[in-house]
Amino acid sequence: MAKKGIPEWLNSSLWSSPSPSPIPDDRPLRHPPVATSPPPIVERPSLSSSPSTLPAPPLPIPPPSKSETTDSQNGSGVDTPGTLTPAAEDVSRKTQVVAELSKKVIDLKELRKIASQGLPDDAGIRSLVWKLLLGYLSPDRSLWSSELSKKRSQYKQFKEELLMNPSEVTRKMEKSKGDDPKVEGPGALSRSEITHEDHPLSLGTTSLWNNFFKDTEVLEQIDRDVMRTHPDMHFFSGDSVVAKSNQDALKNVLTIFAKLNPGIRYVQGMNEILAPIFYIFKNDSDKGNAAYAESDAFFCFVELMSGFRDNFCQQLDNSVVGIRYTITRLSMLLKHHDEELWRHLEVTTKINPQFYAFRWITLLLTQEFNFVESLHIWDTLLSDPEGPQETLLRICCAMLILVRRRLLAGDFTSNLKLLQNYPPTNISHMLYVADKLRSK
Repeated sequence: MAKKGIPEWLNSSLWSSPSPSPIPDDRPLRHPPVATSPPPIVERPSLSSSPSTLPAPPLPIPPPSKSETTDSQNGSGVDTPGTLTPAAEDVSRKTQVVAELSKKVIDLKELRKIASQGLPDDAGIRSLVWKLLLGYLSPDRSLWSSELSKKRSQYKQFKEELLMNPSEVTRKMEKSKGDDPKVEGPGALSRSEITHEDHPLSLGTTSLWNNFFKDTEVLEQIDRDVMRTHPDMHFFSGDSVVAKSNQDALKNVLTIFAKLNPGIRYVQGMNEILAPIFYIFKNDSDKGNAAYAESDAFFCFVELMSGFRDNFCQQLDNSVVGIRYTITRLSMLLKHHDEELWRHLEVTTKINPQFYAFRWITLLLTQEFNFVESLHIWDTLLSDPEGPQETLLRICCAMLILVRRRLLAGDFTSNLKLLQNYPPTNISHMLYVADKLRSK
């Protein structure tokens, strides 16, 4: 007999099962201690191809260690419906996506359909598809060369203009004058020629030095966060030349973004959103594209942030576009699909969804799953024509439904601990459940 208020398909044993044996938590640094009672005040928490030709089928690049466990909460180990084995599905999907990318004019609707099921991990494919899905590349392949050349040149100009300190700016300006007889050497000015706005102690709003010092706090925060980005991955962490170079690239992108967007600047956690994009682009099998991973990642990061930037703006937290309203929409979505679970969480155990959903939504689930699983989730997020925000909310709702039996049996403390340390799950299955939640 179906449970009242729950669709028939949700009553399947696929969606929940008895509590599994405890799973060691391998993410202690990413999750805060669980509160033993509801905090009285909710504060914003701290968040820790060549252009014109399609690359030949590339060799896989070994990704970070990937959990092979299936969803112990599903109780069945069943993947999404289908007759093909996972390996066969991967081969079939790779064939489909390569065929689509080989067209002179790519059908974005068809590409989105393929990508929504997850892209093959072969280097180069995901890089190219994400650039298309984020609008960085036109569907018309004949335009790629000119588009990439223009964007990469523009980013180079951003670096030259925004990453120099005032002394370097002065030297560059004087060097451009060339034969000015008043200048004794590059960047050298006599005392009489140093204007008030050029003085390091100037407080003028147009002073290069004043703005430079104002940026220092933001730059220090970026530096700290970048150093903490995926400490378990040698690509991002360590003292190697490669890691240092990648860290510098992340810092450059985030600094330029902050300076070009003074209304939002940089907010802790943006580094976690940039990291997957840069990783994919830097590991492109086309070395020509990989060399421009920083500039390509910048524009794709900007495009992705355009749909989520309001979540990072504290002044908008309580508005209809702010993070709190977005979390309320997740609550409403859960109530619509599973009122029993919603009532137990928010009425019986009094768990404010902000306690767990704030990080889920603002960091696009990058902290809830391992790196490879996050890439699969992002394939689906970026491919949905409705936009990543709506898809993200459905995935978050599916995450709750998949552990509903444990949640219904738990109290405030156990449930909050579970949701702040989400257990390993079958990602394909979770995305299938999320798709079932799509409004008809």
